[in-house]
This record gives sequence, structure tokens and C-alpha cells, in this order.
Amino acid sequence: MATDAAKLEATPKAKSDTPKKKGKLLYIIIALVLVGAGAGGWLAFKPKSEAGTASATAEKPAGPRSPALYYKLDPAFVVNFGTEGSARYLQVMVEAMTRDAATLEMLKNNEPAVRNDLVLLFSSQDNTTLLSADGKEKLRAAALEAVRKVIGAEGGDAKLVESVYFTSFVIQ
Repeated sequence: MATDAAKLEATPKAKSDTPKKKGKLLYIIIALVLVGAGAGGWLAFKPKSEAGTASATAEKPAGPRSPALYYKLDPAFVVNFGTEGSARYLQVMVEAMTRDAATLEMLKNNEPAVRNDLVLLFSSQDNTTLLSADGKEKLRAAALEAVRKVIGAEGGDAKLVESVYFTSFVIQ
């Protein structure tokens, strides 16, 4: 009978432990759900970076860009263009922009080649094209490509010449 009494005493304890374990487990599950919901809400509503991705925020932000360096092709270009019966003159001041000192030096050292290619480009233009803003912009893009071609041919990185600007543009 001693064993039956021990069984009876053990049985009520086991039954009373089970609800306590279930109650603790329920509280743990509720806490985990709340923590997960809070973390999900924070991720969903946190401010986005410029790129809009979480991986972009992990990358180092880019530092400030180097200052622009301009090379003025002086004197101004003066070319005649157009058909034989309607000769016109174009005078244009050109400046090339880079952010790399070595590329600026390459522009200085190769100015005769750059000027030659630009003279050929400017003298091959059409009057009606140059009178429109779109035509001038296309000419500016072509001038940039001409400058980049010379720099690339001399072993420089052509993409480092970022832009070409017309600082004066006169058609007569």
C-alpha cells in the first residue's frame, strides 16, 4: 500500500505541474510573438536610405567629390562652315572639366591634338543645326567625345573628362 500512496501523491503533483508548464509556455510564445511583431514593425517603418535598400545602409557612404578642374582651350575657336554660297563663321570658347589632376595635365600636354579634332568637328557643322539649342547640345556631346578620344589614345582614362562646356558661342 505504500507504493499506492506514493503513486497517489505523485499523480496530483504531476497534474499540477502540467498547467504551470503550459502557462509558462503560453507566456513565452506570446512574448516571442510580440517581440517579432515589434521588430517587423520597426523594419517596415524605419526611414529608408537614398537607395531604398537595407544593404545600401550597410555600405560606407561616399565621401564628397573632388572639386571640378577646368581647362580652358584658349584662344577661342574660329572656323568657317556651311556651303560655298553661304559661308558662315563660328566662334566658340571651350572648357573641358575633369576632377583628376593627371587628366588635366594630359589635356594641357595634348592641346594641339584636341584643338585639331575640335576644329574639324566645328567646321563640319550645318548652320540650321547650330541655330537650335538641341543642335548646340549635340555639338557639345560630340566635342566631349572628340576630347575623350584624344585622351584615350594617349593612354589616359577618357571617362575622367566629365564634360565640355561652351562658354561663348557666336555664329555670324
